[in-house]
Amino acid sequence: MARNRYDVDEVLETPFDFAHLKRSFVYIKKYKGKMITALVLSVFAAISGLLGPLITQYALDNTIPQKNMGQLVLLTLAFVGTIAVSITFSTIRSRIMTVVGQDIIFDIRTDLFKHLQELPFEYYDNRPHGKILIRVVNYVNSVSDMLSNGIINVILECLNMLFIMIFMFFVNVKLSLVVLSGLPIFAVIMMMIKKRQRKAWQDVSNKSSNLNAYLQENITGARVTQIFTREEENAQIFDRLSEKYRKSWINAVKYSNLVWPATDNVSTLVRAAIFVVGLLVLTPAAVSLGTIVAMTSYASSFWQPIMNLSNIFNNFINNIAYLERIFETLDEPATIADKPNAQDIGDITGEVKFDDVTFSYEQGKTVLEHISFDVKPGESVALVGPTGAGKSTVVSLLSRFYDLDSGKITIDGKDISQATLHSLRSQMGIMLQDSFIFSGTIYDNIRYGRLDATEEEIREAAKIVCADEFISEMKDGYMTEVNERGSKLSGGQKQLISFARTLLSDPKILVLDEATSSIDARTEKLLQQGLQRLLVGRTSFIIAHRLSTIKNCDKIMYIDNKGIAECGTHDQLIAKKGEYYKLYTAQHMDE
Repeated sequence: MARNRYDVDEVLETPFDFAHLKRSFVYIKKYKGKMITALVLSVFAAISGLLGPLITQYALDNTIPQKNMGQLVLLTLAFVGTIAVSITFSTIRSRIMTVVGQDIIFDIRTDLFKHLQELPFEYYDNRPHGKILIRVVNYVNSVSDMLSNGIINVILECLNMLFIMIFMFFVNVKLSLVVLSGLPIFAVIMMMIKKRQRKAWQDVSNKSSNLNAYLQENITGARVTQIFTREEENAQIFDRLSEKYRKSWINAVKYSNLVWPATDNVSTLVRAAIFVVGLLVLTPAAVSLGTIVAMTSYASSFWQPIMNLSNIFNNFINNIAYLERIFETLDEPATIADKPNAQDIGDITGEVKFDDVTFSYEQGKTVLEHISFDVKPGESVALVGPTGAGKSTVVSLLSRFYDLDSGKITIDGKDISQATLHSLRSQMGIMLQDSFIFSGTIYDNIRYGRLDATEEEIREAAKIVCADEFISEMKDGYMTEVNERGSKLSGGQKQLISFARTLLSDPKILVLDEATSSIDARTEKLLQQGLQRLLVGRTSFIIAHRLSTIKNCDKIMYIDNKGIAECGTHDQLIAKKGEYYKLYTAQHMDE
């Protein structure tokens, strides 16, 4: 998938083969009972419909010449009956397959969502989110009909062709061969169209993905767009992407629209050939009027399944590009996952050790090199240093959001890479710089990580972080609805709610990454009092640019040049007059 660009087409890492289609049968097998029922109903509907031309032939060749009105009435009722049976069975079959199609959509989309939740941060860091969304929503909708009705219809139309051929040869062998003579011509036409058509629809998929990625990015950044008055420039970019999508769609439809006319023209030629052969080549004694009418009807019926198969093939080619991208997402490795022999880490006390840890986000570009340190249970550790030095990376590695290049991280002497992710992260409270608020109530946002929390526990957590006061002043209090990303809350309010959410989980290890960056000085002072109570007995890692907030930490580590440049208490580092001293003095003078 294109990395961080909305204007770069996606490139499939592996070409499509029929193993992908075979793999999709996993979703079909679950509903094989319903699909077989639908197929049987379709067969009865098809056979019922094929009896009509035989009834017509008999009426033209026998009943009408004999002027047998009673028999003609019976034949008419029988003809109407075959139509009624065909329509009834087809309707029931259609309803069954509609349900099956929706069930398949549900299954594929559920698998995609579950897999996306297991993928590492790196996957989302490197990809436009709009290109991920379109796979879960649009692409799944598109392929579901192919996997449900498409497979059934292929079998059904093949059976229809077989039944029609049996009926045709029963009526007249020579005229049946005339009907079949159009197949080689049709096959040549389809071979000419197939390859170009698939490439054209892959291009449509790319352009649709690009457009969706840019749209999602601009919706998320709408405020920034208006602040910098970028509406006109963004509209021009959107127009360019829309124009590329329009051109790719027209090009793809051009190839798709060649299929139906080709089938229709061959069918028309074949029906004309029946009249030519039947009236001019064969003798009237060999071919009756009823036979010609019946064969013409069967010829239309014979080419109808072929036209239907062409449309199915058309739809199949169109959706192959989408199926490829769905499986590409499902095949994306969940690199941060439980190892085969992973075990529950058990109840932890919070002893942390980094042993010669080296890490890089990109191969060959290390962020941290050979870092080693120990943290005793209950100690508070502050990480300071210049922007981009790797402070947030340290706590991300502790939470195993990324795997190490080399070295080892242990908690209570147990290697975290050998522990199950759930047992590890469920005992860690992590508050990142981005205070993400989900749509819903404030109440639900606070208990997001602990659904069994009582109302009293939720309020207590909010009180500790000084959030209870502003929440209680809202019209609906804790039941106040907040929008996606908490757009109607201030930055400080979002951070306090996130703080309450983290603290409610009662973590053994607490990670605060710039947790108070959006909070005013007065609220921060009150918050610090609550935190001091909470930090007792918990191992904590605190990243803060305001050095006044971490003076009382048991250990301060100055991160720079891919490692720990200095380590000690506040007083020790001040006395050393090194990098921390320079940073603290400069900040203190500014204040």
